[in-house]
Amino acid sequence: MPKLRYVLAIGCYVAIPVVVMIGVALFVLIDPEMARGHTSYVRAYHLLDMARLGTLWATAGLALGLWFVCCYLLITSRRRSARWLLLSAAGPFGFSVIAALADRSPTRTDLYQRFIGNLPTRARVPFEIGVAFLVWFVAYESVVLKSQLTVYLESVATGTTVSAITAQQTASSGMWAAGEAMEQAYLVPLFYLLWPTLFNIAAWIFKPRALASSQ
Repeated sequence: MPKLRYVLAIGCYVAIPVVVMIGVALFVLIDPEMARGHTSYVRAYHLLDMARLGTLWATAGLALGLWFVCCYLLITSRRRSARWLLLSAAGPFGFSVIAALADRSPTRTDLYQRFIGNLPTRARVPFEIGVAFLVWFVAYESVVLKSQLTVYLESVATGTTVSAITAQQTASSGMWAAGEAMEQAYLVPLFYLLWPTLFNIAAWIFKPRALASSQ
Protein backbone atom coordinates (compact mmCIF):
# COMPACT_ATOMS: atom_id res chain seq x y z
CA MET A 1 0.00 0.00 0.00
CA PRO A 2 1.27 3.51 -0.78
CA LYS A 3 1.90 5.95 2.04
CA LEU A 4 -1.06 7.95 3.34
CA ARG A 5 0.60 11.27 2.48
CA TYR A 6 1.14 10.09 -1.08
CA VAL A 7 -2.53 9.09 -1.40
CA LEU A 8 -3.58 12.46 0.01
CA ALA A 9 -1.30 14.20 -2.50
CA ILE A 10 -3.10 12.44 -5.35
CA GLY A 11 -6.44 13.34 -3.79
CA CYS A 12 -5.51 17.03 -3.55
CA TYR A 13 -4.38 17.11 -7.16
CA VAL A 14 -7.48 15.35 -8.49
CA ALA A 15 -9.62 17.82 -6.51
CA ILE A 16 -8.19 20.82 -8.41
CA PRO A 17 -10.35 20.48 -11.57
CA VAL A 18 -13.41 19.75 -9.42
CA VAL A 19 -12.87 22.99 -7.49
CA VAL A 20 -12.31 24.91 -10.73
CA MET A 21 -15.50 23.56 -12.35
CA ILE A 22 -17.60 24.35 -9.28
CA GLY A 23 -16.10 27.84 -9.06
CA VAL A 24 -16.74 28.57 -12.73
CA ALA A 25 -20.31 27.29 -12.42
CA LEU A 26 -20.93 29.61 -9.47
CA PHE A 27 -19.32 32.49 -11.36
CA VAL A 28 -21.77 31.96 -14.22
CA LEU A 29 -24.77 31.56 -11.92
CA ILE A 30 -24.13 34.77 -10.01
CA ASP A 31 -25.46 37.32 -12.47
CA PRO A 32 -25.41 40.93 -11.24
CA GLU A 33 -28.45 41.60 -13.41
CA MET A 34 -30.48 39.56 -10.91
CA ALA A 35 -30.64 42.81 -8.98
CA ARG A 36 -32.95 44.25 -11.63
CA GLY A 37 -36.22 45.33 -10.08
CA HIS A 38 -34.67 45.59 -6.60
CA THR A 39 -35.38 48.79 -4.71
CA SER A 40 -31.63 49.34 -4.20
CA TYR A 41 -30.55 48.22 -7.64
CA VAL A 42 -27.12 49.89 -7.64
CA ARG A 43 -26.16 48.54 -4.23
CA ALA A 44 -27.50 45.03 -4.98
CA TYR A 45 -25.75 44.98 -8.36
CA HIS A 46 -22.49 46.01 -6.72
CA LEU A 47 -22.79 43.31 -4.05
CA LEU A 48 -23.58 40.61 -6.59
CA ASP A 49 -20.69 41.71 -8.77
CA MET A 50 -18.35 41.59 -5.77
CA ALA A 51 -19.65 38.13 -4.88
CA ARG A 52 -19.08 36.99 -8.45
CA LEU A 53 -15.51 38.22 -8.55
CA GLY A 54 -14.93 36.92 -5.02
CA THR A 55 -16.01 33.45 -6.14
CA LEU A 56 -13.51 33.60 -8.99
CA TRP A 57 -10.64 34.69 -6.75
CA ALA A 58 -11.57 32.15 -4.07
CA THR A 59 -11.58 29.39 -6.69
CA ALA A 60 -8.15 30.40 -7.96
CA GLY A 61 -6.80 30.62 -4.41
CA LEU A 62 -8.20 27.24 -3.41
CA ALA A 63 -6.86 25.57 -6.57
CA LEU A 64 -3.43 27.11 -5.97
CA GLY A 65 -3.55 26.02 -2.34
CA LEU A 66 -4.37 22.44 -3.35
CA TRP A 67 -1.39 22.51 -5.74
CA PHE A 68 1.05 23.55 -3.00
CA VAL A 69 -0.43 21.08 -0.52
CA CYS A 70 -0.08 18.30 -3.10
CA CYS A 71 3.58 19.15 -3.66
CA TYR A 72 4.21 19.43 0.09
CA LEU A 73 2.60 16.06 0.82
CA LEU A 74 4.60 14.40 -1.95
CA ILE A 75 7.87 15.88 -0.68
CA THR A 76 7.27 15.00 2.97
CA SER A 77 6.04 11.51 2.08
CA ARG A 78 9.55 10.88 0.77
CA ARG A 79 11.23 12.35 3.85
CA ARG A 80 12.66 15.28 1.94
CA SER A 81 13.27 18.85 3.04
CA ALA A 82 10.36 21.29 2.65
CA ARG A 83 12.76 23.56 0.76
CA TRP A 84 12.03 21.49 -2.31
CA LEU A 85 8.58 23.11 -2.22
CA LEU A 86 10.10 26.15 -3.95
CA LEU A 87 10.13 24.13 -7.17
CA SER A 88 6.34 23.97 -7.12
CA ALA A 89 6.32 27.59 -8.32
CA ALA A 90 7.66 26.30 -11.66
CA GLY A 91 4.47 24.36 -12.33
CA PRO A 92 4.71 20.99 -14.09
CA PHE A 93 8.40 21.56 -14.87
CA GLY A 94 9.23 21.93 -11.19
CA PHE A 95 6.98 19.00 -10.38
CA SER A 96 9.07 16.84 -12.72
CA VAL A 97 12.02 17.39 -10.37
CA ILE A 98 9.95 16.88 -7.22
CA ALA A 99 8.51 13.62 -8.56
CA ALA A 100 12.01 12.36 -9.32
CA LEU A 101 13.09 12.65 -5.67
CA ALA A 102 13.91 9.26 -4.18
CA ASP A 103 12.14 8.17 -1.02
CA ARG A 104 14.53 8.04 1.95
CA SER A 105 12.26 5.61 3.80
CA PRO A 106 10.42 3.50 1.22
CA THR A 107 7.93 0.94 2.39
CA ARG A 108 8.67 -2.73 1.97
CA THR A 109 6.07 -3.03 -0.80
CA ASP A 110 7.23 0.04 -2.76
CA LEU A 111 9.15 -1.78 -5.48
CA TYR A 112 9.53 1.37 -7.58
CA GLN A 113 11.44 3.29 -4.92
CA ARG A 114 13.58 0.26 -4.21
CA PHE A 115 14.27 -0.10 -7.91
CA ILE A 116 15.44 3.50 -8.45
CA GLY A 117 17.29 3.41 -5.13
CA ASN A 118 19.46 0.55 -6.40
CA LEU A 119 20.30 2.33 -9.65
CA PRO A 120 23.76 3.92 -9.86
CA THR A 121 23.90 7.61 -10.74
CA ARG A 122 25.08 6.92 -14.30
CA ALA A 123 21.93 4.85 -14.87
CA ARG A 124 19.52 6.89 -12.72
CA VAL A 125 19.97 10.14 -14.68
CA PRO A 126 19.10 8.60 -18.11
CA PHE A 127 16.23 6.71 -16.49
CA GLU A 128 14.66 9.89 -15.07
CA ILE A 129 15.15 11.69 -18.39
CA GLY A 130 13.41 8.80 -20.12
CA VAL A 131 10.53 8.90 -17.61
CA ALA A 132 10.18 12.66 -18.16
CA PHE A 133 10.07 12.22 -21.92
CA LEU A 134 7.52 9.40 -21.61
CA VAL A 135 5.26 11.39 -19.26
CA TRP A 136 5.27 14.52 -21.43
CA PHE A 137 4.77 12.46 -24.60
CA VAL A 138 1.84 10.48 -23.18
CA ALA A 139 0.27 13.69 -21.84
CA TYR A 140 0.52 15.32 -25.26
CA GLU A 141 -0.87 12.30 -27.08
CA SER A 142 -3.71 12.05 -24.55
CA VAL A 143 -4.72 15.65 -25.29
CA VAL A 144 -4.58 15.00 -29.04
CA LEU A 145 -6.67 11.83 -28.67
CA LYS A 146 -9.19 13.64 -26.47
CA SER A 147 -9.46 16.46 -29.04
CA GLN A 148 -10.06 14.02 -31.89
CA LEU A 149 -12.63 12.08 -29.87
CA THR A 150 -14.43 15.33 -28.95
CA VAL A 151 -14.64 16.33 -32.62
CA TYR A 152 -15.97 12.91 -33.57
CA LEU A 153 -18.63 12.92 -30.83
CA GLU A 154 -19.70 16.45 -31.74
CA SER A 155 -19.97 15.38 -35.37
CA VAL A 156 -22.19 12.43 -34.44
CA ALA A 157 -24.35 14.52 -32.10
CA THR A 158 -24.87 17.52 -34.42
CA GLY A 159 -24.61 15.91 -37.85
CA THR A 160 -21.84 18.35 -38.81
CA THR A 161 -18.92 16.92 -40.76
CA VAL A 162 -15.59 16.43 -39.01
CA SER A 163 -13.88 18.70 -41.53
CA ALA A 164 -16.35 21.53 -40.79
CA ILE A 165 -15.79 21.25 -37.04
CA THR A 166 -12.03 21.12 -37.56
CA ALA A 167 -12.18 24.22 -39.74
CA GLN A 168 -14.16 26.02 -37.05
CA GLN A 169 -11.54 25.12 -34.46
CA THR A 170 -8.75 26.22 -36.79
CA ALA A 171 -10.39 29.66 -37.08
CA SER A 172 -9.95 30.07 -33.32
CA SER A 173 -6.73 28.09 -33.09
CA GLY A 174 -5.22 30.36 -30.44
CA MET A 175 -7.99 29.63 -27.95
CA TRP A 176 -7.91 25.88 -28.65
CA ALA A 177 -4.11 25.77 -28.40
CA ALA A 178 -4.21 27.54 -25.03
CA GLY A 179 -6.84 25.12 -23.75
CA GLU A 180 -4.90 22.06 -24.89
CA ALA A 181 -1.69 23.43 -23.36
CA MET A 182 -3.49 23.78 -20.01
CA GLU A 183 -4.81 20.22 -20.29
CA GLN A 184 -1.32 18.89 -20.97
CA ALA A 185 0.09 20.92 -18.07
CA TYR A 186 -2.48 19.28 -15.79
CA LEU A 187 -1.89 15.74 -17.07
CA VAL A 188 1.89 15.82 -16.61
CA PRO A 189 1.86 15.97 -12.76
CA LEU A 190 -1.07 13.53 -12.68
CA PHE A 191 0.87 10.96 -14.71
CA TYR A 192 3.93 11.54 -12.52
CA LEU A 193 1.81 10.79 -9.45
CA LEU A 194 0.34 7.64 -10.97
CA TRP A 195 3.58 6.33 -12.53
CA PRO A 196 5.07 4.73 -9.35
CA THR A 197 1.76 3.05 -8.57
CA LEU A 198 1.46 1.65 -12.08
CA PHE A 199 5.07 0.44 -11.88
CA ASN A 200 4.38 -1.33 -8.57
CA ILE A 201 1.22 -2.97 -9.92
CA ALA A 202 3.06 -4.21 -13.00
CA ALA A 203 5.95 -5.44 -10.85
CA TRP A 204 3.65 -7.40 -8.56
CA ILE A 205 1.83 -8.93 -11.54
CA PHE A 206 4.95 -10.06 -13.38
CA LYS A 207 7.11 -10.87 -10.35
CA PRO A 208 5.43 -14.26 -9.60
CA ARG A 209 5.73 -15.19 -13.28
CA ALA A 210 9.41 -14.32 -13.30
CA LEU A 211 9.99 -16.41 -10.18
CA ALA A 212 8.02 -19.32 -11.63
CA SER A 213 9.94 -19.27 -14.91
CA SER A 214 13.29 -19.28 -13.05
CA GLN A 215 12.43 -22.40 -11.09
